[in-house]
Amino acid sequence: MDSLAGHFLIASPQILDPNFHRAVVLITAHTDEGAVGLILNRCSEATVGEAVPQLAPVTDIDDPVFVGGPVNPEGVAVLAEFEDPDDAGIVVLEDVGFVALEEALEVRAPDLARARVFAGVAGWGPEQLEDELERDDWIIEPASIDAIFTDDPDRLWSDVLRRKGGHYELVSRMPLDPSLN
Repeated sequence: MDSLAGHFLIASPQILDPNFHRAVVLITAHTDEGAVGLILNRCSEATVGEAVPQLAPVTDIDDPVFVGGPVNPEGVAVLAEFEDPDDAGIVVLEDVGFVALEEALEVRAPDLARARVFAGVAGWGPEQLEDELERDDWIIEPASIDAIFTDDPDRLWSDVLRRKGGHYELVSRMPLDPSLN
């Protein structure tokens, strides 16, 4: 399978795991060794200033910390849209990538258009994501930079499915509890 880095995985309605129910995951790396991504629509109650105030040079301390996934929940990453993608520690898509935190905090913070702080990641071992895709657990869509940094992460799942169109537009309108339909 080709690498899905730079794509969204949109949770199908059949995923009931609370970590991934209605999740939109940006795949940041995908190789034969497995895949890693960030859940984009799980905003925590904590702000950057409360949880990781040392990140003030790279992001607004009043911004929320997002829950990037259940793997390594104590780890923190900053995903950003860079003015110059060469400043990214790792580029994921066009001018979006990870801030090299050690350099940003000790030497110089890069010029960023937008940034998000994530605690934890979503991860898959070898063949695990491919197995989930074969079961139709995920819907694949090329990532959109504006969707990555949406101002309304709670609506991201519905918005991405609606933009995908076709029968996905109908899925996007499913209530959280289908028994209420």
